[in-house]
Amino acid sequence: MTDPLTRFAQEVGPDGPITVAGGRTQWSIGGLPCPGTWEVRAPSGVVAHQPAEMIVRVRAGTALVELQKAVGEAGQMVALEADQPSHATVGGLLAVGRSGCRRLGLGPVRDTLLEVTAVNSRGELIRAGAPLVKNVTGFDLCRLFVGSLGTLALTAEVVLRCRPVPEVETWYSGEARDPFDLLARLYRPLAILWDGTRVWVGLAGYRVDVEDQARTVLGPRFRPVGGPPSPPGPVHRSLPPAALARLPARLDGHHDQWLAEVGVGVVCCTAPAAELIGSEDPPKEIMELHRAIKGRFDPEGRLNPGRSVLSIDAVAMP
Repeated sequence: MTDPLTRFAQEVGPDGPITVAGGRTQWSIGGLPCPGTWEVRAPSGVVAHQPAEMIVRVRAGTALVELQKAVGEAGQMVALEADQPSHATVGGLLAVGRSGCRRLGLGPVRDTLLEVTAVNSRGELIRAGAPLVKNVTGFDLCRLFVGSLGTLALTAEVVLRCRPVPEVETWYSGEARDPFDLLARLYRPLAILWDGTRVWVGLAGYRVDVEDQARTVLGPRFRPVGGPPSPPGPVHRSLPPAALARLPARLDGHHDQWLAEVGVGVVCCTAPAAELIGSEDPPKEIMELHRAIKGRFDPEGRLNPGRSVLSIDAVAMP
C-alpha cells in the first residue's frame, strides 16, 4: 500500500500548474492562483509526538486545533497561531509565514520548523532539516520554505519544535506614554501591543513571576483583560522596531486604525492607515535573489502560478 506522502507526490506529478489548498483562511495573500491551476490537498494527521525530545511530526494538511490538542495532552504546545485554528492548516500557516501577535515571546514562525518533507516541481519528494532541536549541520534549507507561499515546493510533512504550556497566560491593558520602556523593563513578555494611546501586555510563565511583574513593572495603571485586542484591519506592514515610535505623529487621527507589535516592528492596520505608513519596494538585489531562488526550485513556474512573495501584501512576516 502506497504511503500518504508518496501518494501526494504522485498526485502533484511533474507537469502542469498546481496549488495546494488548505483551510483557505489566508488564501488571497500574495495573489490567487492563476485560472486553470490544478488544486490538490496535502495529507493530514499527527504522525508522532515525542514529548521528551519536545518535537512533533505532523502532515501539512492537519488543522492547527488538531495538532495543539495532540501535543497538549503532554502539557506542550506548538508556537503557531491562527484566527481560525479549526480551519487553518499547518502547511498553510508555514507557507504564509506570518507570526501571531505573541511573536515577541514565542519567536518567529520559522524557528518552529525543524524538518520539512516536500514535493518539488518535478513531483519528487525532498527532505531538508533534521528532527533535532539543536541542529547546526549544513544549510538551514527548510526554513527557506517558510513564507514562500508554496512557490518553491509543496509541503507534505514537517517536524516542529514543541514547548511547555505556561502555567498562566495573562493579559493587561492600560495607558502608557512609553511602551518601549515597558519592553526594556519586562522579562520576556509574550507581547506588547500599542495603538499610540493604549497598550496591551501579554505575560506568560509561572503564576508567581507573572503576578510579580504585573505588580512591580505594570503597576495600578494596568488592569487584567481577557486577551489581546482584535487587529483593526487586514493589512500588515513591517518596519524597523525603533521606527514604531514615529507612528503616532504619522498616523495622527487614525489611532483606532493601527496596532503595533513593540519590539517586533509589525503593524496591523486598515488600508487607509497603511497608505499613511507607506511602503517601499524590496531592494533590487533582494528581488533578483528571489527570482534566482525561484528559478532554481521551479524553473517552469508550475508551483502556485499567480502568487508572489515580492508583492507588498504578500511579504510574510516570519
